[in-house]
Amino acid sequence: MLLTNKNRLIEMLSSALGSLAQERGFDQPPAPRLERPKAVDHGDVACNIALQLSKAWKLNPRELAQALVERLQKESGFDQLITSCEIAGPGFINFRLSNAAKTVVVNEILTEGAHFGELPKGSAPVASAMIEFVSANPTGPLHVGHGRQAALGDALANLLATQGIKVHREFYYNDAGVQIANLALSVQARLNGLKPGDAAWPEQAYNGEYIAEIAAAFKASSQYQADLEAIRQFAVAYLRNEQDIDLKTFGVQFDCYYLESSLYTDGSVAQIVGDLQSIGKTYESEGALWLKTTEDGDDKDRVMRKSDGSFTYFVPDVAYHTSKWNRGFHKVINVQGSDHHGTIARVRSGLQGVAQKRGWDIPKTYPDYVLHKMVTVMRHGEEVKISKRAGSYVTVRDLVEWSGGVIPEMTPEERELALQRGRDAVRFFLISRKADTEFVFDIDLALQQNDENPVFYVQYAHARINSILQQWGGQISDLASANLSLLQSKASDHLLRRLAEYPEVLTDAAAELAPHALAFYLRDLAGDFHTFYNADRVLVDDQNLKAARLALLLATRQVLQNGLKVLGVSAPVKM
Repeated sequence: MLLTNKNRLIEMLSSALGSLAQERGFDQPPAPRLERPKAVDHGDVACNIALQLSKAWKLNPRELAQALVERLQKESGFDQLITSCEIAGPGFINFRLSNAAKTVVVNEILTEGAHFGELPKGSAPVASAMIEFVSANPTGPLHVGHGRQAALGDALANLLATQGIKVHREFYYNDAGVQIANLALSVQARLNGLKPGDAAWPEQAYNGEYIAEIAAAFKASSQYQADLEAIRQFAVAYLRNEQDIDLKTFGVQFDCYYLESSLYTDGSVAQIVGDLQSIGKTYESEGALWLKTTEDGDDKDRVMRKSDGSFTYFVPDVAYHTSKWNRGFHKVINVQGSDHHGTIARVRSGLQGVAQKRGWDIPKTYPDYVLHKMVTVMRHGEEVKISKRAGSYVTVRDLVEWSGGVIPEMTPEERELALQRGRDAVRFFLISRKADTEFVFDIDLALQQNDENPVFYVQYAHARINSILQQWGGQISDLASANLSLLQSKASDHLLRRLAEYPEVLTDAAAELAPHALAFYLRDLAGDFHTFYNADRVLVDDQNLKAARLALLLATRQVLQNGLKVLGVSAPVKM
């Protein structure tokens, strides 16, 4: 990727500041930062470094700004990059980029294509990272919360990949513990002819219709007369397959499925407990084994092994994360519901004990977490709280089918198109808000084909550009030589500025683990395109002007494609 205008200007500012500091005997100044002015009329980029340094350098900020501008004007290439700079307020410097500097992004996009905005592989501070997400208990269908995790985790993985990081996606199956035992009992009860509401129906049993489906499938299998353990194994395998189908429908794939049960069978849990005991990180009290988590900032110590001999749920989590570190994943991000907040301190404390025992240098903040809040589903103006199939919650499959308008009468082709629409809407909607904010998913809005539907608004921009290019009917390769200096309108200026921001949007969103920032950007980019389309007619008689505007649209289409791909959303050619 070419050096961006912003980075070129930062290099020039740093050089000019360094010269001033050396000349006046000051310490080397910090790297200057650039920001986009709130008002477009104030320029393309602004810098407040003069204001920051004025006190330490004992200079009036406006005088320092003026000295900096005079020094900048002597930098090689400055005149080609900047047409004017203005000192405003208490020392801000507002810069206006030259037309040539602004339009270079079009050629850069057309040259790099699908890779525009990406950094070379291996260029990041960390070579690889693991993202663990969804990680649902195999006790029922995937619910809306799992859908939010799937959308967030997959987009995060794609974002990190754009920064040159090799990403490993992992799903942790909680296939051990009390909930799995309750699943087996639920299916057994159905096999015995019981149903929810019956007097003998187990209080802890799952009530969804899917339990009856599992029981029917088990009854039809050759294991019908088998014991409770066989029922458990069958039910877990059945639901894992169901979840895999949902994930496939949602367009999410994993590199590895890790079983919690394996941590017990291979001795990992026992080894972790032994390690922590051997270094005095634990103590016995009231018949239970406790971990000294207060040593690592927790508000109280936590029980590891209960008086009945069973382990609490965070102990296998410590063993699992020990496995992650041991497998070489020293950058790990867990995408989980906000109800897991209390687990963080316990897992990290346990890992610090393991690190002490084994001589590992595990950071105290390992692993990173992205915690998401609840999703409320609205349909026909009312909150939807349950699914007939799941019994107590809305499933991912429900959400995709409702958002796509799937109905039984559809042909297979119509159904596939509807599922694609639903998948796109669900992914975009669930990514479009910060993870730590609650989100209201409006099915009726997802079905709308207008500007109020954010995913339709972005996809329609892409489809509209395709329509214009088809109407033109020329050779795309001819646009590579377009005279971009003819792009001088206010609308084209805004669109060019937005396109140039894309690489930085990717970098910042990846660093902050914030895929919603990319969704915001795509909406803004679509808005700038729609404004340009309404203000500047593209297919004009002037062949040179037409080619320049078509090249701008071609670059816009490419960035829309690239951004939607990172979010896991399709870029339709017509709508």
